[in-house]
Amino acid sequence: MAHPKTLMRLIHINWVMMYHGLDEIILKTHLFRPIRFLAIFSPTFWFNRDKHSRGARIRKTLEDLGPIYIKFGQALSTRKDILPDDIADELVKLQDKVPPFPNKQAVQIIEQQLGQKISEAFAEFDQAPLASASVAQVHTAVLHSGEKVVVKVLRPNIEKRIHSDIGLLYELARLAEKFWGDARRLRALEVVAEFEKTLLDEMDLVREAANATKLRNNFKDSDALYVPEIHWEFTRKKVLVMERIYGIPVGEIEQLKQNNANFKLLAERGVEIFFTQVFRDNFFHADMHPGNIFVDLPDKYIAVDFGIVGTLSLSDQRYLAENFLAFFNRDYRRVAEMHIESGWVPANTRVEDFESSIRSVCEPIFDKPLKDISFGLLLLRLFQTARRFDMVVQPQLILLQKTLLNIEGLGRQLYPDLDLWQTAKPFLEDWFKERLGPKAKIKQMVKQFPEIAEKFPEIPSLVFQALDSISKSQHQIENQNKEIAQLRQQMDKNHQKITWAMLASATLISAALLFEHIKPLL
Repeated sequence: MAHPKTLMRLIHINWVMMYHGLDEIILKTHLFRPIRFLAIFSPTFWFNRDKHSRGARIRKTLEDLGPIYIKFGQALSTRKDILPDDIADELVKLQDKVPPFPNKQAVQIIEQQLGQKISEAFAEFDQAPLASASVAQVHTAVLHSGEKVVVKVLRPNIEKRIHSDIGLLYELARLAEKFWGDARRLRALEVVAEFEKTLLDEMDLVREAANATKLRNNFKDSDALYVPEIHWEFTRKKVLVMERIYGIPVGEIEQLKQNNANFKLLAERGVEIFFTQVFRDNFFHADMHPGNIFVDLPDKYIAVDFGIVGTLSLSDQRYLAENFLAFFNRDYRRVAEMHIESGWVPANTRVEDFESSIRSVCEPIFDKPLKDISFGLLLLRLFQTARRFDMVVQPQLILLQKTLLNIEGLGRQLYPDLDLWQTAKPFLEDWFKERLGPKAKIKQMVKQFPEIAEKFPEIPSLVFQALDSISKSQHQIENQNKEIAQLRQQMDKNHQKITWAMLASATLISAALLFEHIKPLL
């Protein structure tokens, strides 16, 4: 039985959708066309409808429903290559143009978190927000030292709304796993749990500041990416103060063209930055929609908003790298084997059958020029194929898949001829050489040398202990062997005695029988 709050939230969602006229859009789809007549029962059929375009209505619906739905719209907005233009253009506004909350509330939260007045913390503070997104909004300010900064403030009461919507997602996941067999294979509850963890982490701006600092250190000497500095003295759980950056939003294509941006290099660097974060650092920015990425002309990125980051286990990291390379080399048998080895599909799956299914999906795509291959489309078709083999979804990889799709969508916006796979392949090959080649083994030995050197004085005593232990073990074994030999000798003697006793008994019995036989003759 669903919780009353969950039912109320479902009713609210349906009301918001009807209020913005989305019932009309839904009923026009092929699936619902047979029951379109039911529209007459909708209040919006008889009263004034929202006269905005369908894209604007979808955007306003997501804004009214709250942070989770806004994030869903942000993710969609990065894929202009698969969305109608009117919807994509509206969803882009969700990246940093969400309606702001009142300025007085922002000031109140900042002063409460910092424990001082705005004028004490900042020489200047602009109460009008510079940008407003799903979780927080940003104000510009100047420190008393003269440094220009931005102040990020968490939306008031956002935790309550997040928990409410997460509760709804859990309820829907439970229902799905109960009534839809595929939901168990897709691990719906685990996916929601992973999503919940990501969102709750985003509610802590101290954690975000730590993420930014780590990413800044990882790319401190990079020509491809700049990460602004965090001002820790003014950073709290609901407030983050960061160096103000200046650049052109990566989604402003016309403005970038006018300023002679190097689109090809930007697109390629976006792919390289992603793979560097995933495979070199094992720490990646997982919210790379255009509202969080700026361009320092002509070809350098600036990243902001580090609330969502991803990491992988070493086994997942290596598995993904091998999978990518196997795909690039069209080695479908190796792809099938790795899916079975990693436990993604049941161990009793026939490799040949799975290999054949993967080939049937990939070959038609590979026959196209590499620049025309969509990784998103490939993933979708692979999941459809793997469904036949009971492939289990890996929740820990969802952030990675989402980020890769964002990168591909962003890259194709900047440079439609982006060859995502050709750009990534050399990087992965180099990664394998560095991690698994002879040089990697030598580096590993050199890295472990201090630990070995630290224990070097103990080695003689450890060797002596080992030899002494071996000597004692051998002595024990020799004693045991002697005991076993003595036991065998005793058993042999006993065996001989028993044999002679049996022969003697048999002789006596035979003699007695013989005597009884010849007695009448005597």
